[in-house]
Amino acid sequence: MSIIDSIAPPTRPIPGLFESAGHAIVRTLEQHGVERTYVVPGESFLEVLDGLHGSTIETVVCRHEGGAAYMAEAEGKLSSKPGIAMVTRGPGAANAHVGLHTAWQDSTPMILFVGLVPLDHREREAFQEFDIRSWFDSGAKRVMVLDSAARASEVVAEAIFAAKSGRPGPVVVGLPEDVVRQKVPVREHPALPVAGGGLTARDALTLQEAFAHARKPLVVTGGNDWDDETGHHLTVWLERHKVPAAAEWRTEGIVSSDSPSYAGPIGYGRPKPTTEMLEEADLLVYVGTVPGDVLTNGFHARQGWSKLNVIVSMDPGLRGRSGALSYQIVARPERFVRDLMTIVMPRQPVWDDWTAHVRAQQIEFSALPPAAPGDGQARMDTLMANLVPALERDAIVTFGAGEHTNWVHRYFPTRHFSSMVSAGNGSMGYSVPSAVAASLLFPQREVVCIAGDGEFLMNGQELATARQYGAAPLVVVMDNQEYGTIRTHQERHHPGRVSGTQLRNPDFARLARGYGGLGIRVERDADVSAAVGRALGHVRKCRSFALIHLVVDQRTTAF
Repeated sequence: MSIIDSIAPPTRPIPGLFESAGHAIVRTLEQHGVERTYVVPGESFLEVLDGLHGSTIETVVCRHEGGAAYMAEAEGKLSSKPGIAMVTRGPGAANAHVGLHTAWQDSTPMILFVGLVPLDHREREAFQEFDIRSWFDSGAKRVMVLDSAARASEVVAEAIFAAKSGRPGPVVVGLPEDVVRQKVPVREHPALPVAGGGLTARDALTLQEAFAHARKPLVVTGGNDWDDETGHHLTVWLERHKVPAAAEWRTEGIVSSDSPSYAGPIGYGRPKPTTEMLEEADLLVYVGTVPGDVLTNGFHARQGWSKLNVIVSMDPGLRGRSGALSYQIVARPERFVRDLMTIVMPRQPVWDDWTAHVRAQQIEFSALPPAAPGDGQARMDTLMANLVPALERDAIVTFGAGEHTNWVHRYFPTRHFSSMVSAGNGSMGYSVPSAVAASLLFPQREVVCIAGDGEFLMNGQELATARQYGAAPLVVVMDNQEYGTIRTHQERHHPGRVSGTQLRNPDFARLARGYGGLGIRVERDADVSAAVGRALGHVRKCRSFALIHLVVDQRTTAF
């Protein structure tokens, strides 16, 4: 299709047809391919809720605005369109803020629609009134307020464009209660094209020269602006040239964990060799991410200017970058990989040993522990050893923050870009909502949620949402009766003085049964294998969620 053919029709109103601004918002979302929205209803946006009645968009009613925002953020990670959440003013917006911060730091396209007080109630301390710009300006790409009903379709299109363009991220759209009720002419607004960048001739020559002089090159993938096809093509290129690739923390799966070029994740809980690998490489090419806080271990690793660092990013400002910058290529991962495949790059024999060395380290580190149970209390090692081989190859894992995540990073295979869904900002409460979103988006794939006890109790109520809409994740709750990560820091800085980290938990298995799923409590390591088989069997046969409550020793560790 030529550029002339792609020119969209003008956005003139359709004569004789009228609708409310709230209905126009829904219709425009439909026209732009949005399939679902995650909502906690409020009287401030009733007209939008009415527009959703009978629309093609699935309305997923959540139990908490934080859960709704997390689900939208997870869908933004997993699909080609921004995730959509809708909440009410004041308290609803406050509760959703955690999902905005996750989308901001994880570069996830997401739109949060927030109902607002009527226009003539502004700045009068109206019920649940708040200043939407003051609240969200520092943590969203744009904050837009629909003050003109006639611009409803335009604002939706602009919000989608803003969320996807440049470095992806969250957009907030405020909807005054009286404005969304106003009638306006029906108006079509086409999708706005998002620039993808690409390799210039100078970029290609610079990259060729950098690789030609490198003895230990390393590619680091990250961010959420990927798809399975792009990840596959990059993997083919890496394997052809015998170049290794590491994954930014919690973005594993861009390069398959089965690939002979995959060198493992770099981030918190990393094995020591990955830090050494980062320093040892004489050429680092970051694709889709930048060398930020977590990658560089608190802005310590790879800070010198004696080695080459090439960053491929659509963000000209490279927000969050630290250390040396030798060259920037302004391109999305898809465009960069597309152009990379066309470059003639002779393979250097010296790369073979380097790639084999870092790959061997990753294989040793990620080898599953014995599946046979030990004596005594249940262990996460035993659970992972029995769970991972039983899953389908395209299984998805979701998790939030806490020491329970170390077992996922170490043992869970990630063979697709969409294999791992997590919060790079270390946000707790993310695991269950993201599992619900992943299961709704990919109902044909197995979804495993690994949660800690403290983390589960932040948004575990979204299992009710899972039951209502047919999401069927397998949830594992590792119960060590504490906020384990903080306890670890505590022991390091204040040994023997445990304070503010201990928990007394409910029976999570009974709680799961109360929500309408299968709940299994496991205290003995000898019972782990049977519990995994029973839970997977339930998920596969009944298409309903199952939960394994794994009671482990308080000082259990993955390393």
